[in-house]
Amino acid sequence: MYKGVIEVKPLEDFKLDLKFENGERRVFDLSRYLNKGKFAELKNMQMFNSARVAFDSVEWANGIDIDPETLYNESKCF
Repeated sequence: MYKGVIEVKPLEDFKLDLKFENGERRVFDLSRYLNKGKFAELKNMQMFNSARVAFDSVEWANGIDIDPETLYNESKCF
């Protein structure tokens, strides 16, 4: 079963501070996605900083989201 995101805080260098429902805090580096399709819009810091929790995942104001499994599996513990 996946672990849902309950808090997100944008950090410098296109990283996200994530808190999962199991209490674990992890850092997700979004930089490798920034040259892929609509993710390029997140190079704009105002857009990147619009990150919010939506349905156990992270979503931005432009409608892009990343599933919680990816956020958990590709992130590192603090």
